[in-house]
Amino acid sequence: MSNDAAFFRQQATIQRTAAGEATLNNVREQCERAAASWEVMASRAERTEKLRADREAKVQHAAVIAAE
Repeated sequence: MSNDAAFFRQQATIQRTAAGEATLNNVREQCERAAASWEVMASRAERTEKLRADREAKVQHAAVIAAE
């Protein structure tokens, strides 16, 4: 998932750059909205990765306890 988050953040950066280069207001606003959406997706991917890692750690801990 970290690759997903990195990809999403890269796309947000691309959209912010495009917004900065846009000469039309509607194009600039569209790029800014796209950048915000990519950032939300990156945050969700990071949250999902953390939750998955926490869940896996609990399973491993339970396996160690059960083996003792």
